[in-house]
Amino acid sequence: MDAAEPPGPVILDDVRAEGVRLAEAAAAADVPLRLMGGVAVWARCPSARLDSLARVPGDVDFVGLSRPRGLVRDFLEAQGYEPDRLFNALHGAQRLNFADTVRDRPIDVVLDRFSMCHAIELRERLVLEPVTIPATDLLLTKLQIVELNDKDQRDLVALLADVEPDLPYLTALLGADWGFEHTVRRTVARVLSDLARFPLPAEVDGRVRAHVAELLAALDEGPKTVGWRMRSRVGERIRWYQVPEEARREA
Repeated sequence: MDAAEPPGPVILDDVRAEGVRLAEAAAAADVPLRLMGGVAVWARCPSARLDSLARVPGDVDFVGLSRPRGLVRDFLEAQGYEPDRLFNALHGAQRLNFADTVRDRPIDVVLDRFSMCHAIELRERLVLEPVTIPATDLLLTKLQIVELNDKDQRDLVALLADVEPDLPYLTALLGADWGFEHTVRRTVARVLSDLARFPLPAEVDGRVRAHVAELLAALDEGPKTVGWRMRSRVGERIRWYQVPEEARREA
């Protein structure tokens, strides 16, 4: 009599716990897959658990690497996720989609780079931390948003409260891209102007404001490339960001 096959992985009902489970399993299996998005914010920011900032994401977002993307695909299928075969065939060089069909819950994997309003290259940085993309990159994925919605604001407040950004990395990146830096400045101004919408303990509120002040001071003092200076002369007369729908079409 043949031995019964061991049961497969159990997908968790809580999307946040499931995202962390997948990320930890991927790290244990040496699969280059790191969390980003709301689940990543929840995983690494204690302030994201506050009543005024808490939210339940609708999906799990990952960053992977394109060169061994077969590892990512095989891993997620082995974890019980159904691939979107048509989408993956058309866009698999930059992006992969999977779904938990029982819970109607998607998984979106971008490969090598995050590209929405602005682009962040992650190929060389993906393995710096075991569960999520590096904290400063996670912060940048939210700071690069031109049109903030409620969930993005909640995530940003939590990140600004709890993340000590890598300022040399951040200023080098933004000092070469006037458009990205301009969006970051606009975004943090919007967060501060709306901060009263999210009642915070005084200590958390203070950390947000202190980290924003440190960030802006670093940007003011950081070196700027010739390209940055030339683009700054044009300013907002020409759109300085990519519309997210355009980024998705390119993917």
